Amino acid sequence: MPRRRRPTGPIEAANRKSDEEFVRDYLQSSPAWSSEWMHPNTGAKYSLQLSRTSALSDDDLKGCFNLVEETSGADYRSSAGGWHPREKKTEMASEDLRYILVKDNSGDLRAFTSLMPCFEEGEPVVYCYEIHLKPELRGCGLGKLMIGFLVTVAENLPPITKVMLTSFLSNEQALKFYKGMGFEKDAISPEPRKLRYGKVFSPDYVIMSKGVRGQSREI
Repeated sequence: MPRRRRPTGPIEAANRKSDEEFVRDYLQSSPAWSSEWMHPNTGAKYSLQLSRTSALSDDDLKGCFNLVEETSGADYRSSAGGWHPREKKTEMASEDLRYILVKDNSGDLRAFTSLMPCFEEGEPVVYCYEIHLKPELRGCGLGKLMIGFLVTVAENLPPITKVMLTSFLSNEQALKFYKGMGFEKDAISPEPRKLRYGKVFSPDYVIMSKGVRGQSREI
């Protein structure tokens, strides 16, 4: 007797798609995917590439790791969890992550974000695991575009209704950017709590989310 195949949910199905299928099915509404972006102030052109982790080159993954350390290493080191390069590299190599890489005309990585449709405490979300930009690409609309891509995925992938991310409270610039993009503290974000002997635990990070609207379409 043939074995019955276990039903595949929409999030599982999305994570199994090729990069080309993922772009076709989830990134064709506003802002629509483009493989090129032009800096509005300098006119310099940059390439955009969506790629799942398994298709990334070692150099690209290393470049992403280096950018995380460059832009957020100080926040990690001053946090309760600390900075652990080996663990971070393992996390960044997670199988179902997809990366959006932004490179200059020399092929050098200048920005990236990583995302994954997943369940967070039982709720379907598009999780933004990382978003990091070199200084010359901040404040020019690229970060907004990258977050916009994640929102587009969420809008086109029912039953997902929000984009979620985590930010260090010490990163005031990032918090200001996320709030400007419509992110708010999520209900699952940890709150300060009393410990033994009158001590108080205060989290050094916040979990934020942005609800998405618009008509979702079945894939």
